[in-house]
Amino acid sequence: MPDSFLRRSILGRRGQSVYVGRQPILDGDGALVAYELLFRDSPDNRARVHDDVQATAHVVARTVGEIGVPAVLGPYPGYVNMSRELLFDDIVHIMQPQRFVLELLENITFDDVLFKRCAQLRKAGFRFALDDVVRLDEPLLEALPSVDIVKVDFLAADRAHLPELAAAVKLQGKQLVAEKVETHEDFSQARKLGFDLFQGYFFARPQVLSARRASPARGALLRLMTVLAGEPGMRELETELKRNPDIVVQLMRLANSSAQTRGRRVSSLREAIAAVGTRQLMRWAQLLLYADGSGLPWRSDPLLQLVGTRARFLELAAGVLRPGDEALADAAYMTGIFSLVHVVLDMQPAEILDKLHLAAEIRTAILSGVGPLGTLLGVARASERGDAPAIDASRLAQPGLNALTPAMLAKLQVEAAAWFAEHRLDEDTGNA
Repeated sequence: MPDSFLRRSILGRRGQSVYVGRQPILDGDGALVAYELLFRDSPDNRARVHDDVQATAHVVARTVGEIGVPAVLGPYPGYVNMSRELLFDDIVHIMQPQRFVLELLENITFDDVLFKRCAQLRKAGFRFALDDVVRLDEPLLEALPSVDIVKVDFLAADRAHLPELAAAVKLQGKQLVAEKVETHEDFSQARKLGFDLFQGYFFARPQVLSARRASPARGALLRLMTVLAGEPGMRELETELKRNPDIVVQLMRLANSSAQTRGRRVSSLREAIAAVGTRQLMRWAQLLLYADGSGLPWRSDPLLQLVGTRARFLELAAGVLRPGDEALADAAYMTGIFSLVHVVLDMQPAEILDKLHLAAEIRTAILSGVGPLGTLLGVARASERGDAPAIDASRLAQPGLNALTPAMLAKLQVEAAAWFAEHRLDEDTGNA
């Protein structure tokens, strides 16, 4: 992937403000009980969604990390659209179960794997809403035991069969939401059928909230990552963080939205570090660095895909060459992470690496391609562009690379890509 493409990707994400939409969900008396959170990329009250995964990731990142849950939701829960893919993603664990309802999109395929995942998340305290229901059918009946709320699309549903649909859902003890209610007649019919909650243009159109984008200085993020890589003590980490108010603000929001806090209010920097953990803090800093402050860019971001997969590939390859050498594996991972940092900063590699005070072997690997790490980085780059002759040349020049056969390299690439797609941060303790 050429650097020019990556730079266009970065520039395309930059902006001065972040936005999120919210639409009220009301009870039968017209009292506000919740909001549905919606993706917006401008002050215009329109949804321009090209990727469900990225849209939800930005909604959550902006609500939790940039605008803040209290400002967006107040005391009310927020309904967030979730694809099947996102239910197995890190993004779930950034949300507090008592503050967010996971709204399953209508195109989700339910099977035993998904039912099991829903059961795990419900046990953790999450509630599920089934979105855009229009008919009583077998897929709905199979899904009902795994959800708590059913949202019926009043624009698309067959009105003649609404009584049967509502009765079947209520019989299962589920809460009924009438969505896309646009007329008084819709509202009256829904109330008569026993619907509990109501949402639609008849009550209110979505409101767009915005905030100035907080973009922590890249230099500060790089220093923080360097400190974290050195297994710092609490005092050293606190000292570094206190120099960077923007990062502290996002850390506090992350800590107070983390499952680790279990409802406790994190009020001090020390508590926030303990709640998030140094491992997750490192990942967060890396994401902020490559996202340029625009929220979490997740799997649809090409730059993050490349750097994440490359770093993991190098870590795995180091493990093949020297099993049990954790120091080499860690250094290989950091080599992958920092091998593209010059693209983000639009600086010469030597200029930025000199400021990072990285270990000499990592610096020379990136700048000169020498040493075991440099050789591995060269193999990684050749693998990414499918340059088999370059890989063969490296293996001939370094007999120690014989274990990295074409079959092994292909296996490591697949494992690295799978790790990037499925890897979760420690959700029990968050510790490194």
